[in-house]
Amino acid sequence: MNPLKSVPGTIIGGLVLALIIVVLTGDNTPVNPASAIIWLHVLAGITWIGLLYYFNFVQVPALGEAASDEGGPGGAGITKYVAPRALWWFRWGAAVTWLSGAAYLLHRGLLHDAFTLGLLGDTVNTYALTIGIGAWLGTIMLFNVWVLIWPNQKKVLGIVEATPEEIAKAKNIAFLASRSNTLMSIPMIMSMVGAGHGFIM
Repeated sequence: MNPLKSVPGTIIGGLVLALIIVVLTGDNTPVNPASAIIWLHVLAGITWIGLLYYFNFVQVPALGEAASDEGGPGGAGITKYVAPRALWWFRWGAAVTWLSGAAYLLHRGLLHDAFTLGLLGDTVNTYALTIGIGAWLGTIMLFNVWVLIWPNQKKVLGIVEATPEEIAKAKNIAFLASRSNTLMSIPMIMSMVGAGHGFIM
């Protein structure tokens, strides 16, 4: 059976390939736990933010065009089949990203410093300040995913019953929360990458 013909097969194949690369390029030292955690964090983050950008840059504008296209195919296929599956990966990508990021900071002994923005010592811890800005933005974004976007999308997609007024309100809340996350993702990524590669502050 070809692993590329299924999503789980593709993911498992990618993990096996990653392990082969580690074995072939390593020097027989154990894998650094911090490296494994950050790898998971980045992988989950790409899934989360990639889907966030897909929703905002592709799906929402396309559904708007489909709704205004008289005689066109409409957006029912997307809302029935694509959106629920994409939202599953989106919300769990968000959860794994946040949890693995917190695990990395905890492993490094920086969780408290990051969430206090490195301001509690005698001098400012610039690494904690930089990564902390990203951690706080990611925390707000995670809240938006699970508390604002997902519950309201369930109404929009008909997963839970809602009146037409509730659906209209849910669309607006989910839209604004998603756009807010897109806006915050830009400085969040700058902070996350900048912490390890020389931030501009």
